[in-house]
Amino acid sequence: MDRKSAQAPAAVIMIRPHHFSPNTETAKDNAFQQSGEGFNEVEMAKTAYAEATNVAQHLEDQGVKVHIFEDTSTKTPDSVFPNNWFSTHPGGHVAIYPMFPENRRLERRLDVIEMLKKDYRVQDIIDYSGLEPDGLFLEGTGAMVLDHIDRVAYAVRSNRTDPVALERFCTHFNYEPMVFDALDDKGKPVYHTNVLMCIATDFVMICLDMITDTDRRAEIEERFTNSGRHVIALTKEQIASFAGNALELQSENGRILALSSVAKKALTTNQISIIEQSTQLLPLNIPTIEMAGGSVRCMLAGIHLLPR
Repeated sequence: MDRKSAQAPAAVIMIRPHHFSPNTETAKDNAFQQSGEGFNEVEMAKTAYAEATNVAQHLEDQGVKVHIFEDTSTKTPDSVFPNNWFSTHPGGHVAIYPMFPENRRLERRLDVIEMLKKDYRVQDIIDYSGLEPDGLFLEGTGAMVLDHIDRVAYAVRSNRTDPVALERFCTHFNYEPMVFDALDDKGKPVYHTNVLMCIATDFVMICLDMITDTDRRAEIEERFTNSGRHVIALTKEQIASFAGNALELQSENGRILALSSVAKKALTTNQISIIEQSTQLLPLNIPTIEMAGGSVRCMLAGIHLLPR
């Protein structure tokens, strides 16, 4: 359990929202999102702020380094999910991504990038946001779930994930693109890959049943099996409880799997037993934030850079 892994960052960036609310611009294609109607907006924002604060505290208690930034804007309701607009990579590389919803483009902020350059060894920054006028979108590690060990970028095709933009990222960052189609119970494309699957060092949590092409489904499962990982098959009901939206992190005492309390409750005893062979579960209570259609993994932008 103490073995460090390229898959599990030991530091993350979080954005703490002051005016959280479900984003009306993303509601059409995010089946996981709730409307927020009937809730007091002020109380909802206060509760989301407290939930983000508690997540950061629990991670720091485990020895994970948390860089937390405040968002006081009223124009960025999804800012609590920073993993969509940037990612970091070994060798000192940073990517900035083109976003589909216009108000999510406002989440990109220079102070986060400047902190990375100051505290970590950043060699280059590749900015793909110029693809937005061309209608080419790739929403970071929401659109892609990256296997940092085997260098594969898994991506569900959707309006948030354009194969052309994915190809450019993979060429720059040395990943093999693995694009596939996945549908929810209503026949709608899954909007982000990271609600469907989580890749850890020794296991993968994935809803194979949502992948429409049977040959592609078998190929993906075979790849994970050949990599020596346990394949934990999630059900569509477990996906609806955000069981696939988890992130493996490196703590002071070994690797942990950060996921929501709702997600952990959805897992079976056998699934938990497999996870706990290599990783300690860290359930985090974020029911208000989950109303926006994302969960713990979306809240954490992992830092895969060497500190200065």
